[in-house]
Amino acid sequence: MVKQPPLSLNGARKGEVRTQFAALCYRVRRGKVQILLITSRGSKRWIVPKGWPMDGKTPAASAALEAWEEAGVTGKAAQTCLGVYTYDKDVGLEDDLPCVVMLYPLEVTALAKKYPECGQRRRRWVSRKKAAQAVKERDLSRLIAAFDPTPRPTRA
Repeated sequence: MVKQPPLSLNGARKGEVRTQFAALCYRVRRGKVQILLITSRGSKRWIVPKGWPMDGKTPAASAALEAWEEAGVTGKAAQTCLGVYTYDKDVGLEDDLPCVVMLYPLEVTALAKKYPECGQRRRRWVSRKKAAQAVKERDLSRLIAAFDPTPRPTRA
């Protein structure tokens, strides 16, 4: 389990912060964990799929739906939050909108060629190390680097 470091909200008050849910899309190939990154629509930087809470959906289900819409993946989302990170969302105003993002692992079982945002984003499978280096958010980078979905042997 990763120890959650304190969150930095860049001086925002609690009422000014928004919550989002994200999917850490992964697969295991030849014993190696790979992470699926996508580009943001605006700046084209590398991110994970994320979005706003959805009525009637759990946080993990919301993250899974965002993964489908933004990355064209389907799979099994864990119901337990892997960790939390923050970022400032550019909403076209003078000030950015501070967001707290809950990250849910999603084991990818299928990757579609056509999906809602396929013409707006690129996607790329990379190692955990490369994924951690590619994302801008320091706390997200730490969560990716520490992520290990492989089961550990139990002691008798």
